[in-house]
Amino acid sequence: MSWIAVGALALVAVLVPLSMLAVSWLLRPSVPEDSKRATYESGEIPTGGTRIRFNIQYYMVALLFVVFDVETVLILPWTVVYQSAIEEVGLARALVPMLVFVGILVIGLVWAWRNGAVKWARSTRVADRSRKIEQ
Repeated sequence: MSWIAVGALALVAVLVPLSMLAVSWLLRPSVPEDSKRATYESGEIPTGGTRIRFNIQYYMVALLFVVFDVETVLILPWTVVYQSAIEEVGLARALVPMLVFVGILVIGLVWAWRNGAVKWARSTRVADRSRKIEQ
């Protein structure tokens, strides 16, 4: 009997967006213009090609962010149940798996750091200032 409620909810979840799309399609004005098909980027006229190279460091930083975001998502619930876990299974069985997990993440961070994934290109102003300090 509870599956009927789930089915009804799924049906409503599908029908409401579809009906909204149908009503908006029926009520909207249709004014075909060439300017509607043009690429719009913050009011600027697009120049150049769409195939440009991005610095790979953007992707590396994003990947590191995802890794440490997942770490936060996994560590937070662990900290909530830590006290009761110690009472049930003992300190070593509660703490060692999380230390191994954090250790693996630290090894990954050290690897990324050594390979220059988190090292940004220095501006010429900062480079000139550091050269003056070294002299």
